[in-house]
Amino acid sequence: MSSFIIRELTTLPDMLEQHALIQQLNPAMEATQYKELLNQMLPNGYRMVAIFNDEKCLGLSGFWINTKLYSGKYLEIDNFIVDAAYRSQELGKRLVDWMHQLAIDENCQTIMLDAYTSNNAAHRFYFREGFHIKSYHFYKTL
Repeated sequence: MSSFIIRELTTLPDMLEQHALIQQLNPAMEATQYKELLNQMLPNGYRMVAIFNDEKCLGLSGFWINTKLYSGKYLEIDNFIVDAAYRSQELGKRLVDWMHQLAIDENCQTIMLDAYTSNNAAHRFYFREGFHIKSYHFYKTL
């Protein structure tokens, strides 16, 4: 049985090393754009957690902790991805469980996320993990 380690990625270089995995979710995301966006997001509280087998990152998720009027203090899952070659091994569940415990430890009232409307596999996963659809997330490109 493989042993998996979940750890928070706390440095920009650690996050940048995961660019290939990020591209599985966002194929058009170039390395320079990924770095530029992280440099904008990190000062605003963006964090990242990853699951490893030895030194190989098999899955990761960004997340934010913040507060909104309608939800209270929340943990927002962002850019959640498990390497396509390692899906169906409960790695995603382990990452969600880790973030769930962090949300409890941080006194959050809710956990939320956006999932692409076309990503039916993700919808099934999140429903299995106890999430429900609360609202529509509207989006307008400028």
